[in-house]
Amino acid sequence: MEREIEVFLKYLAIERNMSKHTIKAYRSDLHQFASFAQRAGHDSPEVIAYRDLRSYLSYLNTLGYTRRSISRKLTSIRSFFSYLQKESLLCANPATLLSFPKIERRLPKSLSLDLVNKLLSAPDSKDDLGIRDGALLEIIYGSGIRVSEAVGLNLSDVDQSAQEIRVLGKGSKERILPLHPEALRKLRVYVETARKRLLESDTDALFLNARGGRLTDGSVRRMVKKYIDRLGIEMDITPHVLRHAFATHLLEAGADLRSIQELLGHVDLSSTQIYTQLSKAKLKEIYSRAHPRA
Repeated sequence: MEREIEVFLKYLAIERNMSKHTIKAYRSDLHQFASFAQRAGHDSPEVIAYRDLRSYLSYLNTLGYTRRSISRKLTSIRSFFSYLQKESLLCANPATLLSFPKIERRLPKSLSLDLVNKLLSAPDSKDDLGIRDGALLEIIYGSGIRVSEAVGLNLSDVDQSAQEIRVLGKGSKERILPLHPEALRKLRVYVETARKRLLESDTDALFLNARGGRLTDGSVRRMVKKYIDRLGIEMDITPHVLRHAFATHLLEAGADLRSIQELLGHVDLSSTQIYTQLSKAKLKEIYSRAHPRA
């Protein structure tokens, strides 16, 4: 089964153009399943039956995995068997009968506009790293990009005359996003001053660390936490929460879901529709607090 798994992972990378992070998750899920199957005496996908998959899901339950984790592992297994069937390596797909565990969709955290403005104003505009942080925070919130997309930006991805940035999202899908005037202003200041002083080697990376290399996801998360702590805010705010705030504030201002979907780079509209629930939750809160009959 190990050989079939590696062939499938190559297919995901080459044909489906999936990210390294996604492929890593598939590899972990499928090798875990293969180990379980081998302990049960099944060395080939051809001998796996529906009851074996049911036994595996029960096994995951006994290990204490959450429904969300089990659902992800089930997605990996179903995709694997679907691929084998499509390539005529299996006559039948035993995973088609499996049902996903019901998962209650959690509403994403959002921030008030006042809190966002405080965070965006927190970096020191007289310090090189502060100038960088100010530009980076403006772009993450102002364009709603993922932290991985932000650190992956190159200098050549910025079109200052068109006030746009080119973003490489999940699955290497490209999208062009607008830059609002304040983000563009801070970015221009950073590029013309702080970035030149931080630069130590020939790199096209837009956001640099103190050693002149490309920023990492973890560095950005630690940077956001530093400013949250400095402001004395007792909330677990991550760069992804800024992305949620971007989407929620757009929706509350009257933007349509399709436009928000395009800006966020969501493949499926259902991923974007959760923000309507968040907006409804806020309306109910306002109603309960303000209406005399509530």
